Amino acid sequence: MYLLGLNAYHGDAAAALYHHGELIAATEEERIVRVKHWAGLPVEAVRFCLAEAGIGLQAVDVIAVSRNPMARMGAKVRYALSQGTLFSAVRDRVQNAFSIRSLKADLAAAFGLHERDLKARVMYVEHHRSHLASAFFVSPFDTAALLSVDGMGDFSSVMRGVGRGNRIEVLDTVSYPHSLGIFYTAFTQLLGFRHYGDEYKVMGLSPYGQPKYLDLLRDVVLSRPHGLFELNPKYFRHFRDGVSMSWNGGSPHVEPLFTRAMEQTFGPARAKDEPLTDHHRHLAASVQRLCEEAVFRLAQGLHDKTGLKNLCLAGGVAQNSVANGKLTDHTGFERLFVPPAGHDAGTAAGAALYHHHHTLRNPRTPFRHQAYTGAQFADEAVEALLLERGIPFRRFDEEDDLLEHVAERLALGDVVGWFQGRAEFGPRALGNRSILANPARPDARDLINARIKRRESFRPFAPSILEEAVGAFFEKTDAVPFMEKVFAVRPDKRALIPAVTHVDGTGRLQTVAEADNARYYRLIKRFAAKTGIPILLNTSFNENEPMVNTPEQALACFLRTEMDGLVMGNLAIWR
Repeated sequence: MYLLGLNAYHGDAAAALYHHGELIAATEEERIVRVKHWAGLPVEAVRFCLAEAGIGLQAVDVIAVSRNPMARMGAKVRYALSQGTLFSAVRDRVQNAFSIRSLKADLAAAFGLHERDLKARVMYVEHHRSHLASAFFVSPFDTAALLSVDGMGDFSSVMRGVGRGNRIEVLDTVSYPHSLGIFYTAFTQLLGFRHYGDEYKVMGLSPYGQPKYLDLLRDVVLSRPHGLFELNPKYFRHFRDGVSMSWNGGSPHVEPLFTRAMEQTFGPARAKDEPLTDHHRHLAASVQRLCEEAVFRLAQGLHDKTGLKNLCLAGGVAQNSVANGKLTDHTGFERLFVPPAGHDAGTAAGAALYHHHHTLRNPRTPFRHQAYTGAQFADEAVEALLLERGIPFRRFDEEDDLLEHVAERLALGDVVGWFQGRAEFGPRALGNRSILANPARPDARDLINARIKRRESFRPFAPSILEEAVGAFFEKTDAVPFMEKVFAVRPDKRALIPAVTHVDGTGRLQTVAEADNARYYRLIKRFAAKTGIPILLNTSFNENEPMVNTPEQALACFLRTEMDGLVMGNLAIWR
């Protein structure tokens, strides 16, 4: 059976294709169409997945979509009317919910087919159930507590449950308009970061300030029993106006969510090009701290209900790696699993997995990390591109020679674009579409931010570290294969790796195991033999764009920035 999972008509549109429960391919539409957080129908992602399987759309048996337009529809309309919400907002909400009903016809038309040509049944899986499934069914746990936290999906912003074997039981939810994701987004906008998905900038800025406004924020997010919460309506426009989202040209845009009351209490909204002040830094630190506390309360309330030691976490708020790194220290949980695509793109896989395991009751497959699910290219294709462009290159016939050469250049301080194997699924570069540098180079962070990434100077970079070396460099020892947690760097090691140690002494690490990514592991090991440091600075291979997906995109990024080298497969280019 071919099962196609989709996140459609929503930001971070994506597709994932399974055959008898085995993942064939998964990718985000943005990687192909080159529009960040692309929203709408992920036609090109579907096309890619089908090509990887060598089938046409007609061969797909089930299409599982990570939205259910009928979920709580009565509650949606009743709430909107009871709040005096504008008629236009009610209409837009209903129309958006039902746009998903035409998905099969829309998909058929995009492939030059008629709806009757497709045998696939369309299954609608509630948004947060898809999130829960995306984490639990790929986790190493047979039984776990489950928590999904994001802005909103199918009129919920939080879902808590329990996973046992191939079943998911929902325990409770937090309903829209109360939402931690909307809380964080509203303050992200207030701080001058207006693009969809900019919340990670607030997380990166927060260590530069102190949580001086924490007490004021407790009037914004109101604590309720059992770890739950409510938002204070006076600070948020969406209580009356709804969340106005558009995606002209595929790029999602959310209108400002904060009210005049929020500006009166926390200061006027920062203009896009206005310098960051201590006030902004302190506000970012306060917002981050309150978010952490709210997540910990949600998790602890879930632990109190279940008594379980394992937790699976998903949803947009699950991308807050700072909170993730502290969660087991502040709750009764002992182990935390966050999938590589915990954000909305991951619901494409989650919807498929929910249908395959929970609905059809198929057994789960043995646990293995599945982060590298995207496009891959043979050396011959790369070589043809370079020859066509007249770009000199060196081809290595032996992997040992390649790794020795690249490790030596990294040790000498070069910044290298590293394009290998299948692209990652999810927002993090995990060693296949990465820009790499020596973490001991003091100016590496400023150099890459200013001349390559062209982004804010406060943004940190991740340390990719050999799994067995974590305890020597970090105060906590854990497997973090998807760069999903932030830990404190040991004080005696911070001066040794300044380029990947954030201002507060932490690092958003990626632990690298040979079983997960053999070539990347061996490169770091070769670098460690030369420098004594089993770590490479790792950041996504892009420049204010989606991560590069093809050799053409990697080459273009290399040529317009100031990277020293580019390695694609076994071929290397140097300035």
